[in-house]
Amino acid sequence: QAQLVESGGGLVQPGGSLRLSCAASDISFNFVALGWYRQVPGKQRELVASISSGGSINYAESAKGRFTISRDNAKNTVYLQMTSLEPEDTGIYTCYAQLSLLRRLWGQGTQVTVSS
Repeated sequence: QAQLVESGGGLVQPGGSLRLSCAASDISFNFVALGWYRQVPGKQRELVASISSGGSINYAESAKGRFTISRDNAKNTVYLQMTSLEPEDTGIYTCYAQLSLLRRLWGQGTQVTVSS
């Protein structure tokens, strides 16, 4: 069955780095747009970064210059490399795959905590 499985979250000190991975199965990975959302308690979910099937990339203002989204179609995996992390980056990061205009597949989410 189609699914997305994230990994790579954890606890990191301010200024540190993390790389999140999202492995997909049973989807036409090469042909879908992918992205990462961040959910912080009490705040609206934020789209952090997205990448189209053709490789076009968009970032939230908060992510520009610090985060890098990439995809490896051979491995059916999308990555989010995060550097210069700040406490404000703390949250649950969830990847998605846009399977069609109206259908989006979600991962289960991975916790990122930035704290000293």
